[in-house]
Amino acid sequence: MNRIKTAVQVLLIGIGCYFIYNTYHYFFDATPPELFLQGIDTECYYANNVDCIIRGSDKYKISDLSVWLDGKILINKFKISSRSFEHPFSIPTKNLSNGSHTLKLEVSNGTYLQLKTVLEKEFVVDNDPLHGSFLKSEAGYKVFQGRTLHMQFQVNKKIKQAKINAFDNTYICFPEAKNSNIYECFIPIACEENPNEYLLTAEMQDLVGNKLKLDTKFQVVAFPFKKHLLKVDAEKIKKEKELGLSHEELERELEILVQKSPQEKLWHGIFVAPIEIQSISTEYGTIRTTQEKGRYIHKAVDVLNTPKSVVWAPQDGIVVIKNRYDQSGNTVVLDHGYGIFSMFYHLDEFAEKIQVGQLVKRGNPLGTLGKTGYASGYHLHWEMRINNVAIDPLQWTNQYF
Repeated sequence: MNRIKTAVQVLLIGIGCYFIYNTYHYFFDATPPELFLQGIDTECYYANNVDCIIRGSDKYKISDLSVWLDGKILINKFKISSRSFEHPFSIPTKNLSNGSHTLKLEVSNGTYLQLKTVLEKEFVVDNDPLHGSFLKSEAGYKVFQGRTLHMQFQVNKKIKQAKINAFDNTYICFPEAKNSNIYECFIPIACEENPNEYLLTAEMQDLVGNKLKLDTKFQVVAFPFKKHLLKVDAEKIKKEKELGLSHEELERELEILVQKSPQEKLWHGIFVAPIEIQSISTEYGTIRTTQEKGRYIHKAVDVLNTPKSVVWAPQDGIVVIKNRYDQSGNTVVLDHGYGIFSMFYHLDEFAEKIQVGQLVKRGNPLGTLGKTGYASGYHLHWEMRINNVAIDPLQWTNQYF
């Protein structure tokens, strides 16, 4: 008998609590219902049928659900009458025009206040197939040893990503200008690369997941590199080693920096020479012989002008190195994005205002022409690298490049 009495008391207490709970949420709770959408994200691209799930909940109960697409009603006050729900539905995007669309959801709760929650998602429909083509025929892709292969292709719409595979390496492609459908890629051809015909594949993916591959060939042509003998005073070499960090340390820094290079095209247009070039003392790729270093390829251009004349940035870029090294002397390195670096050796002095991390514009002073480091006289060692592979910088000053 006592057990029955206790059970009745527990039941009455439960009913009372339930009544109080519901009464409170019905009359006084001002918390709006929760509403979630799975399957559509703002400003994302979609094709074909898009399967979605609407989820909602409320401490009292959800009364009804309404859905609009571009202002047209799809679901009108569909009765829920539950504290939580899931409602699957599909958007057949092939019935929609390509471009931006707006999906609007609204749920109301069943309280005295009839609180509502509205959720809007703007999305983009793209049901066009992905098309693309190289801007040149295979016959147009010939490049000398030590130069840069500039690849361009055109696509019919905005894409998510593109890359080119060549020499067992992968190179990122990017729009040649903002909102352009022409994508480009710069592939370094090392001085030591064997003259031959090579395969190249461009892979791209649009914003709805369509993929496309383009195959072509290019030819690496042998270049008749010159030879040069250089002598540097032994005492000067000894002194420079005391004043600067080792060349090996510079190379280690560059290996790290190329991995951190912004995946962004920081420059616009062609590059310019960093000084008014009176003459070139050593051409790019010259096979140089010195008593200290033996035989090696000089992978830069040595240019001459008046001693201590101004050296400026050939294009926009970020200063990533400003330091002194035993071989390159006072050194400035600019990062132009996508692993493309410009390097300036043997400066007499640095420009006062430049600092590591600073974005400099084309024409901004970097320093003055000097002979610090492993140098027999006043000159500028001007070097460019792509993913740490040195290439001829003069090619980048050609308006037709």
